[in-house]
This record gives sequence, structure tokens and C-alpha cells, in this order.
Amino acid sequence: MGLTLTGLETLRFDPQGLVPVVVQDAQSGAVLMVAWANAEALKLTAETGEMVFFSRSRGRLWHKGEESGHRMAVRELRRDCDGDTLLALVEPQGPACHTGETSCFHLPLSQERTADPAFLGRLWRILRERRHASPETSYTARLLASGLSRVAQKVGEEGVETALAVALGKKDEAVSEGADLLYHLLVALVALDVPLDALWQELASRHCPAPGTEAPEKTPGER
Repeated sequence: MGLTLTGLETLRFDPQGLVPVVVQDAQSGAVLMVAWANAEALKLTAETGEMVFFSRSRGRLWHKGEESGHRMAVRELRRDCDGDTLLALVEPQGPACHTGETSCFHLPLSQERTADPAFLGRLWRILRERRHASPETSYTARLLASGLSRVAQKVGEEGVETALAVALGKKDEAVSEGADLLYHLLVALVALDVPLDALWQELASRHCPAPGTEAPEKTPGER
């Protein structure tokens, strides 16, 4: 499925006719890689609905995944305010890095380490894969095989335990139970075959109005 590109003429290509493209996982938000594209690569990206770059080392167009099979379906292309950099939101069909890592940015340069803000999305992808695992070796597969009622029951149980930990002011327990709740909520989304970004879109619709509009923040139950 292709894309409709508008404003291609507003892009500021470098003297070699290239523009850098930052590639981000549309579901998890993880930054996957940075590559280059020329006008032809962008047109092919729009036509195929998959990322096509220009390889500077090989001096030719490069359809991502043409050898590995790890293609990237494009969800959206954005330009920055100067028009000299692009952001591609994609659905990766495998690791982005040639090393087999999910992201090319897996090598720390500083000693300080922070929690991965994209972990929730990566976990959702892992759980989607686990549903095909053997129920004998995977709790996730076993839970999914038990049916929606059991999955819903676990979400309810973990929600109650999280609420109790919060009510009693037990921070460590709130973190532990909250993690269990998030895990089982993700399992529930997988069971219903609901993409994770549907949750993000719903939250954004309540708290982040479209440009040029104003909308009051809604409480969780408001519509």
C-alpha cells in the first residue's frame, strides 16, 4: 500500500541530492536507524509503501530488507522545520540493524544508562511473538490459550493489587504490581489483536488536540 507525498519540493537536499532519514518504530517509539534518501528513493518509498534509501557506500538505491527480508512498512513520513531532515515512522518486519539487533543504536558511548522509554512497545512485540510459542514453555502463550475470560480476570486481579498497593502507600509494591498490570494489559491487547498505537491514539485524542484546536483535558471516563 503506497503513500501520498506532498511538499516534496520543500525539502532541502544536500549538494549530493540527499537528505538524512531518521527511522522510528511507529509502535514502540524506538529509534531504529539513520539512513539517506534522494528524491527517487522517496518516490519509490511512496509507491511501494516500504522504505527505500540511497546507499552512499554502494552508490545506488537500497530497498531496506532486499537481502535480509527485514523490510520496513511506512506508516508516515515527516519533515523537520528546516526541511533538511526526515522522520520515517515504520512497522519493521525484523531487526533494523545488520548485526541482528532491533536498533542500530545499541552500543552505549557513556557509562550512564537510563531505562529504555520504548521498552513497553518492544515488550508488546515480544508478546505478539510469544502467542505462537508452546503453552508448556511460555506463560504468555498459556494465558492466551486459556481464553479472553481468563485474560480479563488477570487484568482485574492485577488492577486490584496495584490499587491496594497505592492505597496503602507501598511504593515498591506499587511498582511491582503496576508492572504486572501493564504486562497483563499488553497480553489483553494481543488477545484482542489490538495494535499498541491504538491505545496511544486514544490517549492523544483526549490530551493532545490537533494543531489549531483547543480541547480540555478529559478524565479517563470522559468522552
